[in-house]
Amino acid sequence: MKKLIFPLAILTITTGLFSFRSARLEGFQIAPLDANGPGGGKTGAPGEQNCTSCHSGSAQNGTTENQLLINNDIGFGITQYTPGATYSVNLSMASNPAKKGFQVTALNAANAMAGNFTAGANTQIKTSTISGGQRKYATHKSSSNTSATQTWNWTWVAPTTDEGNVTFYVATNKANNNGNDNGDIIYLSQHIFTAENGAQVEELTTESTFSAGYSSAADGILLEFSSLSIEPTSVNVVDLNGKSVYSKNLGLSDVGLNKEWLFMPKQVKDGFYVVHFFIGNKPYSATVSIQH
Repeated sequence: MKKLIFPLAILTITTGLFSFRSARLEGFQIAPLDANGPGGGKTGAPGEQNCTSCHSGSAQNGTTENQLLINNDIGFGITQYTPGATYSVNLSMASNPAKKGFQVTALNAANAMAGNFTAGANTQIKTSTISGGQRKYATHKSSSNTSATQTWNWTWVAPTTDEGNVTFYVATNKANNNGNDNGDIIYLSQHIFTAENGAQVEELTTESTFSAGYSSAADGILLEFSSLSIEPTSVNVVDLNGKSVYSKNLGLSDVGLNKEWLFMPKQVKDGFYVVHFFIGNKPYSATVSIQH
C-alpha cells in the first residue's frame, strides 16, 4: 500500500492544477478582434465579405444608421464630385453606441478603387487586393472606437478623370461591448456620388434655393440662399435626435442671393446636425458636420 502513495499524490496535484487552469480559462475573455480596425475587404462591396465574418449575427440596412457626408473645401456637402478634387469625408453612426467601428471603400462602376484615401486624426487607411485589384479602406483606430468619437474623418481625392458614378460602401458595427463576437449589429449602406458634367446650370428664377456648409476655419455655418422677394427668415439647428441646439430669427431677406454666418456655441459638440431653414413659410434643410 505504501508504494501507491506517491503516484496518487502526483495524480491529485496534477488534477488540481488542471482544474485551476480550467477555471482560469473559463473566466478569460478574448479582446475584441478588430479593436484597431479590421483588415481590408469587410465593407460588403462586390467581391467582399462584411463585418459578420468576425461578428455573429446578420447584416442590417444601414441607410438611416450610417451618416456619410462628403464636404468640399468650403464645407458644403456634395452630391457630385469634380475629378481630381480633394474632399473631407465624415462618417457618424446615428445611435453613437458605447463601442463601435467601421470600414469604408469607394468604387467605380467597374468595381475598381475610385480615387484615393488619406487618413484623418481618428482614422487609418488599410489596403487589400480584391478580384485582382488593390482597394483602399478607411477604418477606425483603437483610440476612436467608442462614443467619445462622434464623427470619423478622412480625406478622399476624387479620380483624376470622370469615372461616372462612385459608390461609397459603408459597414459599421454597433458593438455591445461584452468582449465577445456575439450580440453586435452590423449596418451596411451604399452612397452614390456622380461626376460633374461641366454643363452650365441655368439660374433658377421660379423658386428660392438654399444650401449650408460648415467652415472649420471660421468655426461657423455659412448659409447661402436666394429669395425672389423680401421675406422673414429663421433657422433651427438640431442634432440627430431632433434636439434643437441653436435657433435664431435672421430678419428679412434681400431679393436675390443672400449669405449669413451662424457661429455655434462652444458647448455644441462635434458631429452631424440638420439645419432647418425657413424663407417665409417655406422650409429647407441641409446636413452639416461640425468639427470645432
